[in-house]
Amino acid sequence: MELKNGYREWLKPGESLSQRAFRGGIWVFAIRITYRVIGLVRTIILARVLAPNDFGLMGIALLTMATLETFSQIGFNAALIQKKRKTYEYLDTAWTTGIIRSVLITAILFFSAPLVAKFFSAPPAVPILKVIGLAIILQSLINIAVIYFEKELEFHKYFAYQFTGMIVDVAVAISAAFLLHSVWALVYGFLAGNLTRCVLSYVIDPYRPKFHLNFSKVKELWGFGRWIFGSGILTFIYSQGDDIFVGILLGATALGFYQMAYRISNIPATEITHVISQVSFPIYSKLQDNISKLREAYLKFLQVTAFLSFPVAGLIFILAPDFTKLFLGEKWMPMVPVMQTLTIWGLIRSVGATTGPLFLAVGRPDLVTKLQLVKFILLVILIYPLTVKWGILGTSLAVVINALIENPIADYVAIKTVKCRILEFGKMLIVPMLAVSVMLSVLILLKYMIFEGMGFLIFFVLVAVGIVVYLAVIQIVELLSSYGIKATILNQVATFRADK
Repeated sequence: MELKNGYREWLKPGESLSQRAFRGGIWVFAIRITYRVIGLVRTIILARVLAPNDFGLMGIALLTMATLETFSQIGFNAALIQKKRKTYEYLDTAWTTGIIRSVLITAILFFSAPLVAKFFSAPPAVPILKVIGLAIILQSLINIAVIYFEKELEFHKYFAYQFTGMIVDVAVAISAAFLLHSVWALVYGFLAGNLTRCVLSYVIDPYRPKFHLNFSKVKELWGFGRWIFGSGILTFIYSQGDDIFVGILLGATALGFYQMAYRISNIPATEITHVISQVSFPIYSKLQDNISKLREAYLKFLQVTAFLSFPVAGLIFILAPDFTKLFLGEKWMPMVPVMQTLTIWGLIRSVGATTGPLFLAVGRPDLVTKLQLVKFILLVILIYPLTVKWGILGTSLAVVINALIENPIADYVAIKTVKCRILEFGKMLIVPMLAVSVMLSVLILLKYMIFEGMGFLIFFVLVAVGIVVYLAVIQIVELLSSYGIKATILNQVATFRADK
């Protein structure tokens, strides 16, 4: 990527935006799929070696770290991605500000460790909290130029540095688990992965940031970043508030169950939409002045998100008891109802997640903040009475009800923003909803009326049958209507091949 006139130019000037988006999407999808497969193997192995309480202790440490990071985030990276041109002159200031922030967070985390552990009634968490802060320092030292991996959709570089860090994390964590049989295996893996990413960021990109502060540039970046700061806090309270509440009210073991259920059930939201959001934000930013092109891009991203999220959520929901028993073991079975409930939340959230990048790209980060405020208020109202009555199942019900109320509001605002018809929006959701309903009906018939018992072979057969049925229904709808997902995918594949 060449540097011209103070900002990066496209590597291939003749390349279309859709080609770059598709190529970037492939790389991000490869990252997330690889991460999820390796992470799932890691989780299965560690879940059998370590106890739920170990995951709960690590969860407390990560939750505390995330809390401090969220309440001090400045949103400069998002501001740099949203800016159209001449972002290089801001890099050193953004990098320096991030280091100063990380040192302060680490110091607070170190000295507050005893109070945090007492708050969660988990004394063994004290040394973990003191050590885990090193990860924050390592993250802040990462080469600031890695933002261009996302801004200019150079995700092949992003894949290299994320994948290597992930492999190191997994290798260290699993090795340490068999040697130590304690929560420290998770800590060592986490730190090793962050150290690896920090080193590789300088190997992959030639830019060398310098310690430098320009207060006028800080002020300019903060104009956009302050809304990221506000929405980040509210997002954190909404998305992590249930963890905090479970940890305080029900203890570390319940938190371990809840976080494991969340991690598996939210694959549609945390994996698929992460890919879509990471690609769509820079694309929307480049189209922000062309409303017709922006509308077209938004509807296509929504269509692809729904097409991928619905079958994944359906398979997780129907096969949750079998997956847990086969892969994690009997000791994790109490979390199954929670996993199924959170799967519904993950599906709703995956569709709703398409709106955030849109609002940021058009220069309206305030909309994200205001919507997060609505979520926060709803969570405060719902979480306590439901958790007291039904434990972690009640907590999961609180977040599902919250999503059912807030997400339609976000969708409506998005429709107004891109000026599309409600029917256009609805068509992107109704078709995959119909297909997954047929898929679930077939799987229920096979699971409860034909197959007796559940082994690994039958489990994978059911997954394969579910995917085939879903795609078959989509194909039938394609023949009878103008849903268009097949054309969207084939067109992008064709342009990608032609470019190669």
